[in-house]
Parts: sequence; structure tokens; C-alpha cells
Amino acid sequence: MAFIHETTMTPGKLELLAAWLPARPWYAGSADGPELSRSGGFRLDDPEGAVGIEFMVVTDTSGGAPVAYHVPLSYRGAPLSGADGTDSADGALIGTSEHGVLGRRWVYNATRDPVAIGRLLALLQGRAEPQHQNRSDTPDPSVTSDFTGDGPVAMAALTSVEDAEHGTDITVRTEAGDALTIRVVRVLREDQPANALGSVTAGWRSPDGDQNRGPFAVLNA
Repeated sequence: MAFIHETTMTPGKLELLAAWLPARPWYAGSADGPELSRSGGFRLDDPEGAVGIEFMVVTDTSGGAPVAYHVPLSYRGAPLSGADGTDSADGALIGTSEHGVLGRRWVYNATRDPVAIGRLLALLQGRAEPQHQNRSDTPDPSVTSDFTGDGPVAMAALTSVEDAEHGTDITVRTEAGDALTIRVVRVLREDQPANALGSVTAGWRSPDGDQNRGPFAVLNA
């Protein structure tokens, strides 16, 4: 189980995301930049204990109506091979931050991180247990998965990632040789996917304190 340190990160996550979000195709906030607050999320454990995996929700109030963005993040103690951020179009590296306990951390857009996507595929199939966003060794039963496929399959490779206004589509190859597509929902809404092999549903808070639930990720063949 991952241990959540009660310490600082400099720069903080919201500061890193405020600089990164405006260049994303799903960003709908002010041209002057977002005004972000944390509004939900959960974590997944890396069985190897090397990568921190967080599915964060941030709410932007810079535009007209508040917008809740789903931002999967991965935290590493060294650069991710093949995703060093030198190609700005790749969108892999969000930034680096100094962690008060662990030292320098490389913060990635987790849709480009094979470890994070492997665990998300496991969650979509009910093979991974979601963890509380801010508490160590604490499952989060409010995060639910619904899988209608024939049986669980593990990821062999992350083959492609495409960002669009609707979200991020990730194609993976399974150990059985099949191709599956994971759609990561970026702008959260209270609706449910139709005809999907699997989905992950979780909650987030509105600025007025209302609780919302909707799909964070959807699995399709």
C-alpha cells in the first residue's frame, strides 16, 4: 500500500497544472489561465512501489460556469524513459517538484505512463482496489468499476495516446494480443456511458459543496 506523506511540494500540484492545462484541447477556461481548486479524486497502488498514481479532480472557476477537470498524475523519482518532455506536443511531463520527504519528483500526465495505465486497466476490470486520495492504506469504496467483458486481461503494451476535446483515448495491447481503448474523461459530467466493456465511476465536489458522480474512464474494444 502507498504511504501518503503529509508534507510540501514546491511548486505545488495546482501551480504545475495551472501552467499545463491551458494548452490541452479540452481546456475551456479563461485565456488568462485557470483558477484551480482541488475537488476530488483517488489513488491506485503500484505493486512495485515505485510510481505514485493519482486521479485528481480540479475545478476551474476562471470562465463562466465552473468546470471540473479529471487529471491523472503519476509521480516518479527519476525521469520516465521516452517521456522526458522535450517534445512539447507529447504532453507527458507536467513538471518537476521538490517533495519535502522524497526529494525531487517528476510529475507526469499519467495517460502517457505505462505503469499508471496498466493499473487503470486493472481497475476498469475490477482487479485493482482504489485508494483514498489523502490517507495511507485506506481503500475508497466510493470509487466503483463495472466490467462486462468475458474475463480480465492484463496490459502488454501502451501503443498510442490521442488527446481531443472529448478527452484522451489510450490504445493498449493486451497479453492475449487484443487491442482495447481506454477513454479518460477529462471534463467531468454526471452521465453514464453506453455499450462499454467497463467503466470507473467516482465523485467530486462542486464549488458550492454539492456532491457529483460520473464516469472517470471508459473501456471499449
